Amino acid sequence: MQTDALLNAYIDLNILLLAGAMLWLALRSGLARTRLGKAYRPQLRLLNAVTVLLALSPLLVLALTTVLIHPSPNLSDLLVAQYLQGNVGMSAVRFEDLLGLREDVVRTILNGQAPWARLLVVGFAAGGLICSLQLGLSVLRLRKSLTQAFLWKRIGRTQLLLSDEPRVAYSTRGIWARYVVLPTSLLEHPKDLRLSVAHELQHFRQRDIECEFLLSALRPLLFWNPAFFLWRREVRQLREFACDQALMSRPSFDLRGYCECLIRACANASRDPVLFARRSPTVALADRRETRRGSSALVRRLHAVTAAQPNSDNTLGWAIVSSLLVASVMTTALLLQRPADWSHDRIMLSTIVNLERMATRTSATQPMSLSALSGSFAASSQ
Repeated sequence: MQTDALLNAYIDLNILLLAGAMLWLALRSGLARTRLGKAYRPQLRLLNAVTVLLALSPLLVLALTTVLIHPSPNLSDLLVAQYLQGNVGMSAVRFEDLLGLREDVVRTILNGQAPWARLLVVGFAAGGLICSLQLGLSVLRLRKSLTQAFLWKRIGRTQLLLSDEPRVAYSTRGIWARYVVLPTSLLEHPKDLRLSVAHELQHFRQRDIECEFLLSALRPLLFWNPAFFLWRREVRQLREFACDQALMSRPSFDLRGYCECLIRACANASRDPVLFARRSPTVALADRRETRRGSSALVRRLHAVTAAQPNSDNTLGWAIVSSLLVASVMTTALLLQRPADWSHDRIMLSTIVNLERMATRTSATQPMSLSALSGSFAASSQ
């Protein structure tokens, strides 16, 4: 694949992530007004699926435009058609310049001659390298933490480990094995120990660890995009709500004891401010935002835990919502593609641009000719 194609795919991924975040926020706002707004587990499944869809969007779009949809519709051709129909009040030259702005920027970056282009490339390379080093260091620290922990119990491929280092339980996984790391202080509180293990095992059932690994892998590529951090915050918040809701649905579950366990876990985690940065990618019982003093994240979580549980799954409703969101994301991904070749509308636009430039040059040279003729006539009359 050519370098310009890779750069355009990277730009498309960032734009698509921004569009996906806006679509999700609009969808969540609409769901909040219905009975589906409190169904956190279907929302999490949908959000995780769209996360994978966004990560694979460059390959999916390439497959669709190569095999199924050729030529694919794109936003540039649609704008050209609207201009030719007279729905855009702009000169043809300026309109063509706006359409070609992205191509000009990509060409300038690849040439590397402009100072701002070199500075941009260096900044992106430095930011990606720093994020990659941070991720590698976190993985090494996580591996060290796992090797220093003691095996307590084994449940299939899941190992329950005890460690003096963490203050709150967390879970992670390797290629084959899964790990739940528990603070040794929990042995003094059997109820908190049982609730913490149940919480972390539910994260495995929801595939939250795999999604966290994917988000961590995308961070060196998308570290500059605010939409990525917004998306990651939504995923992390929703997975805790969904995990809590799954536990609450169990018969005779101790709701009061679970809320007290969350409060104690946040209090313990607040004493170790670098807990989450040192061992990642992991999923912990308490999120970092919930441990900050004055934060409302823990309050929202407790409200979600104690809220009324949805009575039915409403499979049809979620199928419609999921189809609409996935279709919107894929349509946006297709519209971001560059035009494949010169269409009839683009030839018409190019013709109008050439005529407009000729008219501009003619109007600029005509006053000069009249001025020259006037000057020569005045000289001859003398």
